[in-house]
Amino acid sequence: MTNCLISANANLGGYFKTSVAADRLMDEAHAAAATFLGAKSAREIIFGQNSTSLTLHISRSIARTLSAGDEIVLSRMDHDCNVAPWLMIAKDTGATVRWLELDTDDFTLQTDSLETVISEKTKLVAVGYSSNVLGTINDVKAITQHAHSVGALVFIDAVQLAPHRLIDVQDLGCDFLICSPYKFYGPHQGILWGKEELLRDLIAYRVRPAGEALPSKFETGTLSHESIAGTHAAIDHIANLSGLDSVSSSLRDRLIAGFAVMEEYENAMTLHLINELQETEGVTVLGITNPNRIAERVPTVSFVANSMTPQDIAKQLADKNIFVWSGHNYGIEPYRALSREDEGGVRVGLAHYNTVAEIDDFIKALRDLLDQPNKN
Repeated sequence: MTNCLISANANLGGYFKTSVAADRLMDEAHAAAATFLGAKSAREIIFGQNSTSLTLHISRSIARTLSAGDEIVLSRMDHDCNVAPWLMIAKDTGATVRWLELDTDDFTLQTDSLETVISEKTKLVAVGYSSNVLGTINDVKAITQHAHSVGALVFIDAVQLAPHRLIDVQDLGCDFLICSPYKFYGPHQGILWGKEELLRDLIAYRVRPAGEALPSKFETGTLSHESIAGTHAAIDHIANLSGLDSVSSSLRDRLIAGFAVMEEYENAMTLHLINELQETEGVTVLGITNPNRIAERVPTVSFVANSMTPQDIAKQLADKNIFVWSGHNYGIEPYRALSREDEGGVRVGLAHYNTVAEIDDFIKALRDLLDQPNKN
């Protein structure tokens, strides 16, 4: 990012060297992001400020293909980034919203209801790849296949999955997918992937000089080139975890190996964290806890305690320099389904740079809090 600001700090399309360098930087970042997601082409990669902004942006274009009587299927497990934009376009177009419900005992989507929820009237299915509240990984490939059987588009929110598992949009078969580089160790930025033929046909809300070429027709205004450079660096970081040589191994192969290293390490930490939380009196883990099903979740672990509110726990842990989130974390629908919309829960987000020792420090601090007198 520093190099970009020093050596390529210019708008695109000029003849002078800093603009030429900025063009090259953007081209390379689009190519790296395409490889990161398994896309066919760098033309399918749209950069933006964040996933929410990108979803709101593309939803306006998709709305132009909908009309009254069409149906949109949403999930009770999703971050509001993949809920509110579609609720708004349903209101604008007269489309009907139907829901994939959350199994609050198993912390999975009730996919056995796909036959009844998705119908010939369904035009769009929006679902999260992994829950930012519960950590559950959804079978979005199966959901996509079912949606496509009735001709519906599929929009996947992969923000919570992207830091922990390899994504292959071609294998999934979905039509659109979003993720946020700040979740996978990069800067605040958003990435939208879409099938090239769909992006080409959709009408973009843009200024006239942007033209019709991809990806620029959807990349409105001047982007944060330094953040896009940082996104490229974050992708390289994951690839470097593989230990493979960058000369003899492709970026995609290195990403596959890098994610494999992360998954094995993170799964072990997640098992340890869940086990320690379950052995803490008065604490309930919200999510899959079965050790045999650890591959069905990411290391995002939420919990509640009988004796303290999530907010009080987070505040007091912050005083001990332990960073956790509290509240609904934009997961309004899952917490509403769990009847905890007001307080939400405490969320612990593990990553490959964390250690078992840090988990043990957290657990000790949490147990000390819960053992304090006059908590009610």
